[in-house]
Amino acid sequence: MRVVHGLLAIGLALAIWQLIVILTSVPSFILPPPLTVMKTWFESRVLIAEHSLATGTAILLGLTIGVLLGVSTALLLAASKTIRLMVRPMLVFTQALPVFALAPILTLWLGFGIGSKVAMAVLIIYFPVTSAFFDGLVRTPPAYLDLASTMGASRQAVLWQIKIPAALPALGSGLRLAAVSAPIGAVIGEWVGASQGLGYLMLLANGRAKTDLMFAALLTLGVLSVTLYLLINWLVLTVLHHHAPAD
Repeated sequence: MRVVHGLLAIGLALAIWQLIVILTSVPSFILPPPLTVMKTWFESRVLIAEHSLATGTAILLGLTIGVLLGVSTALLLAASKTIRLMVRPMLVFTQALPVFALAPILTLWLGFGIGSKVAMAVLIIYFPVTSAFFDGLVRTPPAYLDLASTMGASRQAVLWQIKIPAALPALGSGLRLAAVSAPIGAVIGEWVGASQGLGYLMLLANGRAKTDLMFAALLTLGVLSVTLYLLINWLVLTVLHHHAPAD
């Protein structure tokens, strides 16, 4: 049923797009019709696939590194008040800086290759994952902790058997947010400086007034992002179902 609803939503969006083109008579170099974009996508499918591979690789690497760093940081923050007092202000400061302001610096440091794009993705998703998982760890139901204390459980046992399982829903929310944020970081890095990727292809197409190719790359990026979100959501639901308490 969800698939049907998704297809209906896509069909409605395409119909509205086509209706806007017809009613406004907007030139195709400003807003090309959906069929023109689809035709361009098919004709340039090999080119788009090559750039999609570059962007997808940066997104997956950034997502993996960002999640690992976020989970590790959240565990450290929950384990030590001293670390929490020292690290949390730095985390907030990094989020106060505009991402676009950091992109040129990362490109200068890491070059025009995949490294700067991965770093941008990591910066964007690191804080949401850290914050969500940390909130879950510190909001463990008091009844669970009281029972563990009564039974004489060690700190490690409480962490791995009570706090982490209880914080999995919060971590899942952070992962879902990371799945839709990671492509933003990768594309911003490609806009600042790159020789491949969907963001680079969009800039190249825009500079050559190939609006249809730019829209084709944009739609491909959207499909890539939605697919990643659905995979992460499925993984989260599977893990949560596996750790759900038995009736």
